[in-house]
Amino acid sequence: MTAQSFADRLSHARALTEACLDGLLGPEPLAGECERPETLLSAMRHGVLNGGKRFRPFLVLESTRLFAGPEDAALRVAAALECIHCYSLVHDDLPAMDDDDLRRGRPTVHKAYDEASAILAGDSLLTLAFDIIADDATELDAKARLMLISALSRAAGIGGMAGGQALDLQAEKIAPNEAGIVTLQAMKTGALIRFAAEAGAIISGASDDNRARLSQFGTVVGLAFQLADDLLDLTADAATMGKATGKDVGRGKGTLVSLHGPQWAEARLGQLVAEAEALLSPFGDKAEILVEAALFVATREN
Repeated sequence: MTAQSFADRLSHARALTEACLDGLLGPEPLAGECERPETLLSAMRHGVLNGGKRFRPFLVLESTRLFAGPEDAALRVAAALECIHCYSLVHDDLPAMDDDDLRRGRPTVHKAYDEASAILAGDSLLTLAFDIIADDATELDAKARLMLISALSRAAGIGGMAGGQALDLQAEKIAPNEAGIVTLQAMKTGALIRFAAEAGAIISGASDDNRARLSQFGTVVGLAFQLADDLLDLTADAATMGKATGKDVGRGKGTLVSLHGPQWAEARLGQLVAEAEALLSPFGDKAEILVEAALFVATREN
């Protein structure tokens, strides 16, 4: 698998996801909805249709393809996951959280609109995500949809992303030890990436062993994603990243990079890529694109 073919696959997944999200965030109310307020819908679209790599949707689509699962259903699950991810970014950017003015090179939602609209946009994206999966248009049997809803709820909630954000805010006052940093990052960043990899196995009706293997792969990729992010926060500039950099250092937040240094981080990223590749080795060449995904995460520049 060449770097260009990986880039093409990632770009294709991004285009598919954005087209799906554009349709889901249209002006026409769905059955059971009264109307879609124009300003709120516009704020939601600003928070979602604003670029980004769509890496989590890519993982859903590629993990589904690994097991030859239904791609139309996978795309809707991928879009639902991206709604959750984008809601978290909208809320994380608020003054009460990370207080950021820039996201993906554009004003954050609370800057482009106002804080109330940003809160409501995030709330609406969160609830929309579960509506997408529960809808009959996601053509999976009821058991699979329930499994996805349960897994995504846990990845996004108190024991996953939201809990990780709470620990992150707490870390500004009480610095965690190394184990605490790993737990925080596995929850805040890793939980949704783990779900993205595991989702393909659920969608495809894969065995419990294969579901567990993909879940562990997602865990490893999530660790690499956050470690690379912390390294970039220290070494990259805001123009490259499309958001403010150096904020963790400014707030005194501990990261694995601040504990061990950039050289350690680069070596650890190499180890994580090797772990990811070993986890996927039973699938042979069919998993090559997912191995490339792990390498992309570890070596990305923004």
